[in-house]
Amino acid sequence: MIAESDDTIVVEGNHYFPLESVDSRYLVESDHHTVCPWKGAASYHTLGVDGERNENAAWYYPRPSPLAKKIGGRIAFWHGVEVVDERKGEPGNRLLGRLLGRT
Repeated sequence: MIAESDDTIVVEGNHYFPLESVDSRYLVESDHHTVCPWKGAASYHTLGVDGERNENAAWYYPRPSPLAKKIGGRIAFWHGVEVVDERKGEPGNRLLGRLLGRT
């Protein structure tokens, strides 16, 4: 499990987890960056799990724009990472970020 929290914020279909809910052993800093017109500049992490790497699969906004301030201090996942509700399958419950196919 990469992250676990019952406090995610959904923006544009992506669950943003609190940074403290992420197991930092799996995060490797990336030099990849993108810019969103309304959220600001995003920085990325590559995920390293069980000897496998998932390039740029996690991103965050170190200095989000005022419009996106609610995702400051949070991180989201994509590229083969699934967000799973382990309790009921309903939004708002405990969510887990994990590599697709892993338990």
